[in-house]
Amino acid sequence: MLTYVSDGIKRNFFGVLVFMSFLLHSQSGAIALESSFTVESIKPYFHGYTASMVVLDLKSGTVFKYNPQICDQRLSPCSTFKIFNSLAGLERGVVADENQYFKWDGTINSRSECNRDQTLQTAVSNSVVWCFQQVAAGVGEEPMKAFLKAEHYGNQDISGGITKFWLGNSLKISANEQVEFLKDLVTDKLSFSKRSMAIVRGLIRLESTDHGVLYGKTGSDMVNGKTTLGWFVGYVVHPDQIYVFAANTQAEDKATGLRTKEIVRQILIDKKLL
Repeated sequence: MLTYVSDGIKRNFFGVLVFMSFLLHSQSGAIALESSFTVESIKPYFHGYTASMVVLDLKSGTVFKYNPQICDQRLSPCSTFKIFNSLAGLERGVVADENQYFKWDGTINSRSECNRDQTLQTAVSNSVVWCFQQVAAGVGEEPMKAFLKAEHYGNQDISGGITKFWLGNSLKISANEQVEFLKDLVTDKLSFSKRSMAIVRGLIRLESTDHGVLYGKTGSDMVNGKTTLGWFVGYVVHPDQIYVFAANTQAEDKATGLRTKEIVRQILIDKKLL
């Protein structure tokens, strides 16, 4: 079973093992996206939503796209940007590691799990906005612009303000671009340090099953009190394979990151990827 460890050297060793495993192992036992993923088989899962989903078989390069036109549509990354924000914060020294401490200032948030002190790990797990507003402010506008440009992250637009540009605001990214970004994260090909990438991979580790280990992050956008956009992005690591995915749902209401995660997780289970 793959496990996350906090020691920097072990993190890097884990990253090397993951990267080498999909390069060196044969494709025996791998799921063929061409036969397993079809539009007809995926469509029922997203009933009631305008949705898109991209799944990349990292070894073969095969890509499945549900609603290709929507896969190209740039939308607010919402809390999926915590992945990038964590990388930027680590790289700039705004946060030291997953144990970085954030002191709650007493401001009451709508979600109780946000109303307490946090670490970087819990801030990701609980999707705590105020922590990452501090991180983004600490990184600063010019460094953030440079990081976004280096990674070709969506439209790279932070004009909405350094503490809110990713929250239903100026920054937009498509499902296709999310997959490209995550592909480079899991293979250590981003411009960030390997240490930063290893820490962030640990931050988004969600669960382990007999089939693989799931990594991911949700995101939701609320407009006039209604949740109109949900994201779930991530990847699944197998002993001999890695699958990268991004999915979003849109509706007049109840299109949440949590619901999108539930849908995608069920697809991954049903398709024997998780």
